[in-house]
Amino acid sequence: MKVKQNLSILIWANPSKKDKNGLYPLNARITIDGKRAEISIGKKVHPEKWDKTFGMLKGKDLESKTFNNHLLQVKSDINVHFLNLSAITEKISPQLLSDTYLGKDTKLKEKTILDAFEYHNRKFKEKAIHGSVSMKSWTRFEILKNKVVKFMNDTYKEKDRNLSNVKHSFATEFEHYLMINDKLASNTLMKYIKMLKTVLNMCVANEWIPSNPFMNFKCTYTPPDRNVLTPDELSTLYSKVMPNKRLEEVRDVFMFACYTGYAFADMEQFDLNAVTVGIDGEYWLKTNRIKTDSAENVMLLDIPLEIIQKYKTHPYCLANNKLLPIISNQRYNSYLKEISAICDIKKHLTSHIARHTFATTVTLANGISLESVSAMLGHKSIRTTQIYAKVVQSKLSNEMKLLKQKLNPTINCELISSAASNN
Repeated sequence: MKVKQNLSILIWANPSKKDKNGLYPLNARITIDGKRAEISIGKKVHPEKWDKTFGMLKGKDLESKTFNNHLLQVKSDINVHFLNLSAITEKISPQLLSDTYLGKDTKLKEKTILDAFEYHNRKFKEKAIHGSVSMKSWTRFEILKNKVVKFMNDTYKEKDRNLSNVKHSFATEFEHYLMINDKLASNTLMKYIKMLKTVLNMCVANEWIPSNPFMNFKCTYTPPDRNVLTPDELSTLYSKVMPNKRLEEVRDVFMFACYTGYAFADMEQFDLNAVTVGIDGEYWLKTNRIKTDSAENVMLLDIPLEIIQKYKTHPYCLANNKLLPIISNQRYNSYLKEISAICDIKKHLTSHIARHTFATTVTLANGISLESVSAMLGHKSIRTTQIYAKVVQSKLSNEMKLLKQKLNPTINCELISSAASNN
């Protein structure tokens, strides 16, 4: 955040510049944090009529009042220029302020939206290098910047825009643009606008703009339908003999994710010695999520332990010091399509569906508490995990409906029998 600067303005009569009529010219002394600049305000006074203490003419006559009002206006105008400069530069010198007041070309320009992105993303990258935020998050802000540039060019025929001209309508137009041109789903485009609001909040904190123009733009979020594998589908995947080693390895990595909940990027980071023994004597994998840098610790079940043992001496794992033979994410998802066809699973298998399956089919549906699942998934808020709980509730509801259908005939017969006996 910008450091506050202290401004003082003193109007004083300069005796060293006395004219032939004995009048002293008036100067405005601009002081900012102890540094000074002097400007002439184009007025002269008789020394006997000048009040040094208050920096104005003595007397209450109309001429003195008019003259003193002019001096007050000069001080007010200088202060307005100071406030305007505060919005476009981080440090104001007395000379810069005096030049601006006098109308000289200071070669200063107002901060723009690209200035804001350059400043924000540079600082964010420094934090990512330090390790306090993820580099992946920085990449997303860079993608957002590029989208904003393309949006301004396509919509307004502009390469950039002053922050003072970024209004609420900019957000609504940007939302529409992302939906129509980039074909983004509602939740995805809302994430981008939320990130843009973050950049503008930084501008407010730096005093480049007085308030966030997107303040009243509500970023809505619709909980998506989480596609997960059923126990039968998991069993089919586990037992199916794959036609080649390539698909077998991808299937095993996918099964590992289904039983640990780790995202693809996090699984890539595990080295050969990643497994540790906890104080409970069980085998654990512990890491910080790349996406959020939050802790994600999971006790290994039998299937992931079996997979780890299977690839302990795999050439790729040994050569690259990796726990699992993981290929690129693009090829991984491509091969999963082949695997789903082989197993006759009518769902689009991706690295995300494995994580969702762990959260629902493997844990929540088997009685693991929401708090424990949230901790294993590395969620910063339990509200994120509650999305999966809704999936489980839906599953339980469907099962209870099936039970209801099975019990209904028996119950109806009992009710009829009871009614007949009463008659």
